[in-house]
Order: sequence, then C-alpha cells, then structure tokens
Amino acid sequence: MKDLARQLEAAGVHTLLAQFTDVHGVAKGKYVPLAHLDDLLRTGAGFAGPSIWGTGLPRTGARAEYYARADAALIKPMPWQPGYARAVCSGFVDGQPFEACPRQVLQRATQRLAERGWTLKTGIEPEFFLLRQEAGKWVPADDADRLDKPSYDLRSLPRQAEFLDALNRTLTAWGLDVLQLDHEDAHSQFEVNFAFDEALASADHLIGFKLAAQALAEARGMVFSMMPKPFANQPGSGMHFHVSLWDEAGRGLFSPEAGSGADLSELGRHFIAGVLAHSPALCALAAPTVNSYKRLVVGESLSGTSWAPAYVAHGPNNRTAVVRTLPGRFEWRLPDASTNPYLATAALIAAGLDGIDRRLDPGPACTDDLFQIPLGDIRARGIPVLPQSLSEAVQALQADEVVSAALGPVLTAEFIRLKQAEWTAYARHVSDWELSRYAAMF
Repeated sequence: MKDLARQLEAAGVHTLLAQFTDVHGVAKGKYVPLAHLDDLLRTGAGFAGPSIWGTGLPRTGARAEYYARADAALIKPMPWQPGYARAVCSGFVDGQPFEACPRQVLQRATQRLAERGWTLKTGIEPEFFLLRQEAGKWVPADDADRLDKPSYDLRSLPRQAEFLDALNRTLTAWGLDVLQLDHEDAHSQFEVNFAFDEALASADHLIGFKLAAQALAEARGMVFSMMPKPFANQPGSGMHFHVSLWDEAGRGLFSPEAGSGADLSELGRHFIAGVLAHSPALCALAAPTVNSYKRLVVGESLSGTSWAPAYVAHGPNNRTAVVRTLPGRFEWRLPDASTNPYLATAALIAAGLDGIDRRLDPGPACTDDLFQIPLGDIRARGIPVLPQSLSEAVQALQADEVVSAALGPVLTAEFIRLKQAEWTAYARHVSDWELSRYAAMF
C-alpha cells in the first residue's frame, strides 16, 4: 500500500474517487484523500445504504452502512481531472460482500465459471449521442449533422475529432486498446470500440468510459447521452456484447472443429440456446428502461432504419437476430446503451450455463433478413418476439428462476420494484402526443 501511495503521489494524485455503481449502472462515489488509501483498501468508504438505488438496506443498524471497498489494481489517474484517480470499488455490508452490489453479482457469476476452469470474455460496443438543450428541448449537439443516412459520415466526424481524441487518450491511458471510433446511424451519434477483456474487467471499462465521456462532453458544452432512443425519427443506441469462452490453457471453447463449417462448437451452441431460452427475462436487464422499447420495435421503425433485434433467433453474421454468430464467438445484440453491464453480463452467464447444463439446442440458424419478413410469417415459423414493453420484460424476469437466482433475491426484488414503479409512472403520464390527438377530438 505504501508503494502504491508513493506511485500515485509521484503521478500528482492527491485524491481518490471511490467509485461504485447502483442498480441502474450509474457511477456513484465520493472523494477520499490519498492519505486514507489504506482505509479505502481495507474497509472502504462509507455511505448511507438506503440512499443508494437498489440496495434495499434499512435506515438503522449495522446493515444501514454500505462500504465501497477499492481494488488496489484498479486505481488509475483520471486524465481529465488532474490530481484525481478513479478507484473501482465493490460493495460490502456488515463486513461481507454485499449480495445486491452489481459488481459483486457479476463476481459471483464469474466465480461459477472459474469453478469449471472457464473465463468469459466480452467486447462491449457502446453507442451514444452528443446533445445540447435549445429552447428547453434536447437536440443533436452538431446542428450541421443532417444527412439522411449519416453512418460513417466524414464531414460530421471531424467536427467532434477533438472530443473523440480526448476520449481516446483517456481510455488508452487506462490501458484500454481503442480499436475504432465512428459516426453512427443517427445525427450526433457515435460509437467507440475497445478490445475485448475478461467480463468483469470489460464492465469496469464500460463504467470508466462513461465517466470520462460525460466529463469530456460537459467541458465542451455538450451532454453525453446513453439514452436508448432520444429521437423517434432516428435510430437508437445499442451496446452490443461480443462474447467468447476460454479455458485455463487459453483455448477458445466456442471455436468449432476445423473444417466443420460451423461458427460455434457444440458447447457454444448450448450456450446461445440458453441465451435464447431466457431472452424475455434478459430483456429486462439488457433493455431496462421505458425508452428501451422505442428501440426494440416489431415492424418498421419511424426512423426507417433499425439495428435493434426484436426476434429471438440466431444466425451467421445476421444483424437482424438477437444472437449474431461469428467464428468462435457470438454477438449479443439485445443490450442497449442504458444497460447496467454488471447485471446484464451476470444474467447472460447464468442463461448460458443453463443452456450448457441442460444441453439445449438453439434450433436452426436463420439467414433471412428478419426485418423484411411480415410478423405473421415470423409467428408461423415459430420465432419468438422479444417483450415489447418494460412491463412485459419485468413480468418475464419475475417468472425466470435462473436469471433471478443470478441476481439474488434482494437485487431481484429491488430491481422489479423500481421497474414496476417506472412503468406505472410512464403509464400515468399524459404526453404532448396525447394532448395533441385527443384534447379537442371528442
């Protein structure tokens, strides 16, 4: 600890950001002077437990206090805030790992894999908008970004080059391998890809990316947004997961036998079969907001373009299916930008292991463009449809023992309570669309 303190002090660090995440995947924390590094590593920074979304902790007694305990290996300076270092923390209550801490939930899931000698690796691809407010309304940050199909636009991209370069430098300084940065399919929408890593590390990277992007955008008069669908007439933001499984010798367990012509091994097929079987419940975690279901639409999107899968199917390089298979890995296309990466990954592991343990068959691969097939034909082919509202997804989670067990009883109950309240508030809200349509109609 003394060596670490000296290294941080030599790097100009005087304050630590003790950072954890709540049930929504939002970073929370407090500043801790570097002089108290020892306390942060041994005991943790203390917080009032009931003040944190999703803990379900009481207001009195030993379990009222939530401690965010740092991992010494995960303390890194924050380039955009000189003198400060981010310390990734896990939650502890009454001296024990807190069962409803999202990071602890994922640690439990990865331990299940470790007991089999396996490691799950993920490459998470966050999409996001850069916004600003104008006359009380949210609008794209770049008013000149107006192409009908702006994907890979090399006129708008350079206008955000300074922001993207600052983001790239921050992530690189943290040891991430940034692969590419591009303009996505909506106005002022972008995507950053960094190399895959062990699942817990990937989730930590994603939260760090959000912290950095939020601060860097704000410093430039913009708002970094991971709202899934801010504009009805524009595509939404996904957060696709590229998933692979490895053994202790470094062999990819999803890789098929040479010459088989398949994308995935038998083990990989069982894993994706579990993911498909539990997709309705997974939807509650991978599409966790009311707004998420403006993105996961059946039929034609108002934007005319959608990369969000609505159908529970798998297929080779098929971006219209919820599982896109690739040689030795698969892309899980369900998650959107509001996903809590810890909870979604933990639930994904549970679903995949259930598929392996029960030797489930994912069924035939789909090579069709599912967006072009009428819904009646989809149903005739027996292809399930994902939940089309947060309420449906939460009901599916309530009925799914495998996914609920992965979250644990406390977090499952809290998540369901919060999401039911979110749905009720939305259902009772009277929108401008309703007033425009009905106020003088009858």
